Amino acid sequence: MTGTAKPFAGQLALVTGASRGIGAATAEALAAAGAHVILTARDTKALEAVEERIHQAGGSATIAPVDLAEVDGIARLATAIAGRWSALDILVINAGILPQLTSVTQIDPASLNKAITVNVLAPQALLAQFDPLLRKSADARVLGLTSTVATAPRAYWGAYASTKAALEVMLDCYAQEVGRLAKIRVAIVNPGATRTAMRARAYPGEDPASVKPPEVVAKRLVALLGEDFASPHRETVNQS
Repeated sequence: MTGTAKPFAGQLALVTGASRGIGAATAEALAAAGAHVILTARDTKALEAVEERIHQAGGSATIAPVDLAEVDGIARLATAIAGRWSALDILVINAGILPQLTSVTQIDPASLNKAITVNVLAPQALLAQFDPLLRKSADARVLGLTSTVATAPRAYWGAYASTKAALEVMLDCYAQEVGRLAKIRVAIVNPGATRTAMRARAYPGEDPASVKPPEVVAKRLVALLGEDFASPHRETVNQS
């Protein structure tokens, strides 16, 4: 990141899943770095709390409650943003859901369909709907959050791992497609073990203090956004 205190001043960022965890921490870090951050998630009250923290810290943010699984929800969001801003500089695809951990033969079809919708179809819709605004940026960046199990499959994680593997391939393909046609760079980031509600559901017996807080991931994501990384870029965030 550059030496200026506000390296993203004048830039617009959209963070999905911004109501809590890594998404909220990243939104707050981006706002502290000068970006105007659009916060999107389903929980309006939680988004308002994040927005309030950003404003109290001297940052700038706008909430945009939306259910990414809702038909036309992302299209309406894109239309609203395009009606107010001329370009999108940063897109952080963070929102995701963890279906029940079970054997492949016991996966519940409804649960898998919901995970595919939120973890795969919604990111594709975000890329499709916001690509025109990203192309209008002088230096657009897209960050997609993935998981270790996407490339290192683990028993009983088949449903979630499959959706994250699909997301990684989609982001990689998008990076190659826009690489020579637009100033859009793509990074696929694995946050690693992080103290989130999703992590707590997956590992109920784990001591939360034994894994890093979301702020560590957010700090690395914001630093990465300020770097001249090659696209597609891949990395895993360390414990500290």
